[in-house]
Amino acid sequence: MTDDPSSSRRDIFLGVAAGGLATAMAAPALGQGAPAGTAAPAGSAPALTNPLERFPKPPFQMQSQPWPALQAKMTPVPDCGETSYRGSGRLAGRRALITGGDSGIGRAAAIAYAREGADVAINYLPAEQPDAEDVARHIRDAGRKAVLIPGDLRDEAFCARLVEQARAELGGLDILVSNAAYQHAQTALADITTEQLDQTMKTNVYAMFWITKAALPHLPAGSAIIVTSSINADRPSQQILDYACTKAANEAFVKGLAKQVIEKGIRVNGVAPGPFWTPLQVGGGQTEEGLKSFGGDTPLKRPGQPVELASVYVELAASTSSYTTGQIYGQTGGVGWP
Repeated sequence: MTDDPSSSRRDIFLGVAAGGLATAMAAPALGQGAPAGTAAPAGSAPALTNPLERFPKPPFQMQSQPWPALQAKMTPVPDCGETSYRGSGRLAGRRALITGGDSGIGRAAAIAYAREGADVAINYLPAEQPDAEDVARHIRDAGRKAVLIPGDLRDEAFCARLVEQARAELGGLDILVSNAAYQHAQTALADITTEQLDQTMKTNVYAMFWITKAALPHLPAGSAIIVTSSINADRPSQQILDYACTKAANEAFVKGLAKQVIEKGIRVNGVAPGPFWTPLQVGGGQTEEGLKSFGGDTPLKRPGQPVELASVYVELAASTSSYTTGQIYGQTGGVGWP
């Protein structure tokens, strides 16, 4: 989730336009004036906050964790809206499955969905159980049902079971967020082993196909599919070539599938973040030097925090976005698109 594009300028413009509407419509749900770690007062309007100063900036301390990394052990801990996101019932009665929902962007989406009235199932790796349990607490505190389904998305049979279990325990399914990803930085193409390439492709592309294929027969009209891509789909970083290739595949999947399933009343959209502060980065996704200065080369001079994407995932899932499909929403900290 770090860097580029040569896809249609028109598609990107429309995606950003829809996203701008998303942010405007969802603004009351965010305690944007509340400092990280403090709850926004109920019913208060968000205060104006300088986006340059709202969240931590580099340099960040040197840190690394074995993959998959835990959010709770990061410094600083990512802000996923635990204390600031306030819902307004925009997803009342909805049922969502989010892969990679234990931490980072998936976690922010899970918390926001619950506070907007949805029941939420999350998938994650067994090693990420501590982060997953904490997300479940936030979902339940919002009065919604939390379903935890650990397992490896590189297994096609598990992907089918994941969808079936989520559907059974939630009583149905009408939001699918394909968000889980694997990224490992390498400075030279020669260093990308076949094993790494296989893991990246299966986690980021194969799983997306398998889960969507399993879910489609059960998604009613009005459902939403959201895929997390990356600015790397169009502006690839030289150090994560395999990851960038999978993100380009994610965007192609969104645009093609949207045309295929709209006759069933199902919308498909993608989100392309720039540099966001998530466990993906400290678990091998960045080089040591890249992590230290992460996000510092954007106009905002810092990485995004997952909470800053929460309203985007809400808007793309909400029925108010009924005219939005096949779009890629770019949120890049001012880097923009060429």
